[in-house]
Amino acid sequence: MPKFSPAPAKPVVQEAQGVAADGTALHAVYLEQSAVNAAVALIFPDDRLPRIVHWGRTLPAAGRGEWLPNLYDATKPQRVSGALDETSWPSILPTQSESWTGAPRFSVSRNGVELFCRFTVTMIKAEVVASDTASVTVSAEDADQGVGLRWVCELLPSGLVRQRAEVRNLSNLAGPGRPSGLSNPAAASTDALAVNIVELGFPVPAVATEILTTTGHHLRERSPQRQPLTIGRFAKVSMVGRPDFDASLLLAAGVPGFGFEHGETYAVHTAWSGNSVLSAERTPYTSGLIGGGETLFGGEVTLRRDDVYCTPWVYGSFGDGLNAVAARFHAYLRGRHPELSAKPRPVILNTWEAVYFNHDFDTLAALADKAAEVGVERFVVDDGWFGSRRDDTSGLGDWRISPDVWPDGPKSLKALADYVHGKGMEFGLWFEPEMVNPDSDVARAHPDWILAAVPGAGAGEAAQPGGAGLPARRLPMQGRSQQTLDLTNPEAWRYVFDSIDGLIDELGIDYIKWDHNRLVTEAVSPYSGRPAVHAQTDAVYEMWQELKDNHPGLELESCSSGGGRVDLGILEYADRIWASDCVDPVERVDIQRYTSLLVPPEMIGEHVGASPAHSTHRPTSQRMRMATAFFGHLGVEWNLLREPQEAVDELAEWIAEFKKHREWFAIDTLVHADTGDPAVRLDGVVKPDRSAAIYRFTQLTTSATYPAAPVHLPGLKPESTYLIQPVPVNVSLGGGWNSAAGGGELESAANGQTPLGWWNADGIRLPGAVLESTGLRMPSLNPANAVLFWAIEV
Repeated sequence: MPKFSPAPAKPVVQEAQGVAADGTALHAVYLEQSAVNAAVALIFPDDRLPRIVHWGRTLPAAGRGEWLPNLYDATKPQRVSGALDETSWPSILPTQSESWTGAPRFSVSRNGVELFCRFTVTMIKAEVVASDTASVTVSAEDADQGVGLRWVCELLPSGLVRQRAEVRNLSNLAGPGRPSGLSNPAAASTDALAVNIVELGFPVPAVATEILTTTGHHLRERSPQRQPLTIGRFAKVSMVGRPDFDASLLLAAGVPGFGFEHGETYAVHTAWSGNSVLSAERTPYTSGLIGGGETLFGGEVTLRRDDVYCTPWVYGSFGDGLNAVAARFHAYLRGRHPELSAKPRPVILNTWEAVYFNHDFDTLAALADKAAEVGVERFVVDDGWFGSRRDDTSGLGDWRISPDVWPDGPKSLKALADYVHGKGMEFGLWFEPEMVNPDSDVARAHPDWILAAVPGAGAGEAAQPGGAGLPARRLPMQGRSQQTLDLTNPEAWRYVFDSIDGLIDELGIDYIKWDHNRLVTEAVSPYSGRPAVHAQTDAVYEMWQELKDNHPGLELESCSSGGGRVDLGILEYADRIWASDCVDPVERVDIQRYTSLLVPPEMIGEHVGASPAHSTHRPTSQRMRMATAFFGHLGVEWNLLREPQEAVDELAEWIAEFKKHREWFAIDTLVHADTGDPAVRLDGVVKPDRSAAIYRFTQLTTSATYPAAPVHLPGLKPESTYLIQPVPVNVSLGGGWNSAAGGGELESAANGQTPLGWWNADGIRLPGAVLESTGLRMPSLNPANAVLFWAIEV
């Protein structure tokens, strides 16, 4: 996996000129980040859009200025029978003018008529930006059809490559141009330019013949699936106003059987919180092309003259295995959020599974006492504190503290916030600002603030069930008794923003859990008359940024029915994500593992819940629940008032152990081991200098071998010797060591009938190379159990 230097070498930007064998003038651009062994090379033939001729490890420096243009002749395909004069060789934005015959990747139209563009490059600018990023910017246009293009590619310090494009309407037939917004009905000029598809991509080598994505549903997000990269197109499309549970954080292509630790792997991610696509495609003439972009509804982005549409960033990462791919994303996000290591992640108690809608001062103050007792540092009041919100059928959108639940005076919500602060904890509050119950004051007062495909009421039309008092019209199908508030309407945006902004000041809110519980369908804005997912997403970004600007230190969590909105777009602003509404640790093992392909563990909300789990009714040991949450942003989703003091004390001990390590968890390299046993998982966090690591071994189900086979420990220095010991919290409870199970705390978890030789206070010393190859036998555990152990360089 790549090692990220605290003082990386300066990025390299190099240009070279040449002439191809057929006389084509060539302009080559090379971008390099040597500290992380990453490079990109592009070739511009004549005045045409560039080809990415290399994406991967750094190329030799010797003579590079002379031989770099030769990559054109080295990789350009020959003409073949039955095809066009030039065999398809995709540029950064292939069109039919360059013989691309795959799925459309660039589609614009006027008056419903498709334009077939052939872009001419007018400007190339290669430079170092922000002192640490190698960049190339390309301007191009199709002057005949009045379409402009600006493409930017950046090689970031982590080795991530990202690209985005801007499309401009250059037509001079629409009259004087003035800013109109992307969703302005007036843009329906006869010369307006409709943007339909802009999908960016990265070529992958011919050896990358297998793809991995994730799928899922509520309570089972990010379940991996694999398939061959065959000729044709594979696409993972999200069309519900957010990435959703089924979204694949990454689309990875690699050599057959690539895993976490091995196999050349290339991956892409679309950094967008609205509708999007990730795709992999091959034609009979090309090797693989992986990429993505925003997906747009008809008429959603329509440009008047000089208006511009900007795509989301599409990121690419590569490495030897998925751990290396993920490490580049983690390094990038940590660079964007330095506060994650500067301020150790506060342990959270969230009230949702503790009390649900049953709020009152005495109960929550007593729960705050228990939270402080076990070492919680942030107390979050979830849904149910506002308006008529005693269940999920009414009151959503009425962002006023409910006097029925929180009356003014000594038992007000303000009094609870002060009580929490007095306990030395931060105070957090739940909001779902993008949604509204039709049975709410705000919906009754402002029915035009609800996204709906039918903006007005027709004669005899029936009202949407549950929408008492709303004008009769057809609203989108409801979910959780909710509709979507139109934040593209400035009045609706201002109402929501002012409500939240005021409550932050009134209550001293330190943290917001921002939820998004409804699939967004038929998302037409009554304000603009156009589909509005793009503008709605921008409006949310704007609100998050302004709230943070107004309240320095405010932290925001992206929650969307759990893990429905996890992407680099929202993570530019979010301080953490909620991986899933399912806190059953058996399910969480893989949900968290595959979420971490994109998100570093300290940004993933990982909570200890009750047993049986509320979502699955599966009983699990407290040990399993706490070990599963140990590497992430640790929290508690549990009514501690109902638990015996022994369980509360055990939780306190685990939290205290977590606090000893969390500062370096925020800079560690996360590793997942490839095992031949589908019943076990081995995950770990390794210090940047590899002087120490903590690993978690999980026995999900029974193994085919009994006891389970030894596992190897990735990430250590081969030449160093390490002391391997159980993390003390595993053995400090239950009366000390037990000769059969290996420790009193393991008695209920383990089924070994003789001691495990190294599972004791003395541990065992072995070289990193041996731990990596021969491995280490784990305690023989019953299913749904986990243990923690560490490796310390000696």
